Amino acid sequence: MNSFVMGIIQQSLIFSIAGMGIYITYKILKFADLSADGSFTLGASVSAILITKGINPFISLAFSMLAGAVAGTITGLLNVKLKIQDILSSILVMVGLYSINLRVMGGMANLPLFNHNTIFTTRNRLLIIFIFAAFSTLFFTWFFKTKLGYLLKGIGDNENMIISLGINTGSIKIFALALSNAFIALSGGILGQYQGFSDVNMGTGTMIMGLASIIIGFNLIKKIGFSNSSILCIFGTLIYRTSIALSLRAGLNPSDLKLISSVIVVIFLTLDNGRGIFKKYVSKKAKREHSSKLREVGSRNA
Repeated sequence: MNSFVMGIIQQSLIFSIAGMGIYITYKILKFADLSADGSFTLGASVSAILITKGINPFISLAFSMLAGAVAGTITGLLNVKLKIQDILSSILVMVGLYSINLRVMGGMANLPLFNHNTIFTTRNRLLIIFIFAAFSTLFFTWFFKTKLGYLLKGIGDNENMIISLGINTGSIKIFALALSNAFIALSGGILGQYQGFSDVNMGTGTMIMGLASIIIGFNLIKKIGFSNSSILCIFGTLIYRTSIALSLRAGLNPSDLKLISSVIVVIFLTLDNGRGIFKKYVSKKAKREHSSKLREVGSRNA
């Protein structure tokens, strides 16, 4: 397997972990959590600085998840306790995390790890990444079969019904945001060690990437018959990263990467909306034909 294909697979698996985290807020909770961009960088920053301090790289990823969970909790508290709108609360956290990430990395915008051991040192990269992706998939598959997972889905579908049962939905929302950002930060920590540095801007576009992966996975792969949300995120990320890589290989400028991402999202959203519009058109046409036949039958009987 050549390095080009291997690189796509490895990066897809890394980013799919962030996609699973974004799936919780976007698809289930219906919460526009833009703090994902900051949490992704936070995970890389925390992991990188701890590694430079001599901490085991695997343990540094646990601290990355903890830091991400704290960021998600703050977003939840702003929304639930201070009643700040979801998108505004996440933007406030995202902006604040930029300065925090700089402080975590000691004021440096880029923190290299080339002279330090990482989780990939003397180990098979694909195997390590696959283990983390598999763990995340198994965890999310198990979690959404628990009582808390069903409650979370219920809040996304009909929050008023869950409130009527006497359940504190605010606490569950905060937990969901913490869990989401913990896995986003884990993804960032793994990517930082994978590429050998942490950069303060490396999380820009994480939310768009996650949305694109989820949209692609649910609009394409689910039609084939897959129903596991985590696996859909993985396949969606793989298709998305492949599209990006092929676009760059075709000669597009790397500086246009964000534009390419936006175009891909627009294309798949348009295709999905187009199918919905077509179905509605067919349904209305069928109803009109049915009504006209009924009128014909009625006039004959008269």
